[in-house]
Amino acid sequence: MASIDIQESSGPRRDKLGFSCFLFHLLVGGFVLVGWLISSYEALMFYLVLLPAMATQWAINRRSCIINNIESWLRSGRWRDPENPEEGGFLLMLCDWAFAMRPSPITLDRVSYAVVIFLWLLALGHMSWLAMV
Repeated sequence: MASIDIQESSGPRRDKLGFSCFLFHLLVGGFVLVGWLISSYEALMFYLVLLPAMATQWAINRRSCIINNIESWLRSGRWRDPENPEEGGFLLMLCDWAFAMRPSPITLDRVSYAVVIFLWLLALGHMSWLAMV
């Protein structure tokens, strides 16, 4: 989720690929934050599968998102690019921009996983409520 490497200038690369990946990250993040509000049973099922899958891939992908891996592969031909300081640093960059702070990777992991669990429970509760109505 968070990268140990901290960039001097935070933000996405200023080319079309960097901006596109950044925008896609924001769209996925937005869906993760508000997806539990969806009133479609099927969409909630997708959401309930997506959240643990996303958290699992963070854990097994050394705190990096598959979106960053795809960007690295498109840029360098390698799945993991040690030259890419943005790889695994999306949430750290957002914390730096929004709160002017850089939490430790462990703190960012704990908060991120707690938020994912909380959102998953909200979606499960919403799905249960929809089933009763």
